[in-house]
Amino acid sequence: MQLLIPFAAPRAAPWAELSGLRLRHLQKLLARWQPTSRDDGDELSLSPPHERALALALGLQGADGALPWAARSAAADGLRPGNLAWGLLTPAHWHLGTDQVSMIDPAALMLNEATSKAFFDAVHELFASQSWLLAWGAPLRWYAAHESLAGLPCAALDRVIGRNVDRWLGQDERLRAVRRLQAEVQMLLYNHPLNDAREAQGLLPVNSFWLSGCGLVQRADGNAPQVDDRLRAPALVGDWAAWSQAWETLDEGPMRALLESTRKERGLTLCGDRSAVRLQPDSQTGLAGRVTGLLRSLRAAPAPTAFMEGL
Repeated sequence: MQLLIPFAAPRAAPWAELSGLRLRHLQKLLARWQPTSRDDGDELSLSPPHERALALALGLQGADGALPWAARSAAADGLRPGNLAWGLLTPAHWHLGTDQVSMIDPAALMLNEATSKAFFDAVHELFASQSWLLAWGAPLRWYAAHESLAGLPCAALDRVIGRNVDRWLGQDERLRAVRRLQAEVQMLLYNHPLNDAREAQGLLPVNSFWLSGCGLVQRADGNAPQVDDRLRAPALVGDWAAWSQAWETLDEGPMRALLESTRKERGLTLCGDRSAVRLQPDSQTGLAGRVTGLLRSLRAAPAPTAFMEGL
C-alpha cells in the first residue's frame, strides 16, 4: 500500500492561520515512521515534486519538464504512441489581467466531448500545416506528435494554473514554434462562433492551449502508487478552508487505512511545491522492531503543519 499525496504542503498556504488543522493519523505516522528518501527542489522547477515522485516510482526517465507523461496518457486513452514523440495539448483559457496573462484551471472550462471535439477540429489544420500529428483523447486531453517534442522541456500544468504564463513559456529554441502556434490558435478562436456560443451561455471561451509532458513512450518498470489528488483543486485556487477540510477527510480515510494496515510494503510520499519526502515503517522485525516502534510512539511527534512547511 503506497500512497502519494500531491499539494500536501503548498508554499502559499497561510500556515499561521492553519494551526487548527487536525491530522491525528498523520501525526501518529510521523511519530512511528521514518523518512527514507527526500527529493529537494524549488518552486520554479518545471516538473513539480509529485510528478517527479510518481516518475521515480514508475521508473520513468527524463530531465526537468521532460517526463513523458503524454505518451503514457495517450496509451491509456487507447491511442498507439509507437515510436513518435508526443506532447499533451490541453485546451485552455488565458485570462488577460491588468499586468499579466494567467491560465485558468482547464477544468473550469467544463468542456464536454462534443464541444471539445469541435474546438479540436477547428484548430487541427493549424497544426497539420506545420507537420504536427494531432489526436483527440478526452475533452481536456488532446495529443500532438512531432519530432521536436522528443525531450522538450515544458512546464507542467500544475505549475502554470493561476499564474503568469510568461514565466513558464520556457527558453528552449524549439518552443518558438509552440509560441507561434499558440498565437495562431488565439487569433483563430478570437470571436469564433464556438466561443460566441459559449459566452452566450456564460461559459469561459477556449482561447489557447498548453503543451506539457513531452517525450517518447517509456515502459514503466515500477508499480504505480495510489495518488490521492483531492488537495489539488482547492490548493490551485487558494481556498484554504476547503483545502483544510479535504486534508482532514483524507486523514480520516486513506491516511488512517495506511496507518492501520498490516501489509509489509507500505509507504507515504508527501509532496509540496518544492520537495517530496517518502516515509516508511521501520524494517526491523521481531523484538527489536517492537522496541523501536514503542520508543518512537513515545517520542513527541512534530506537528504535521510544522513538518509540511519544510516541503
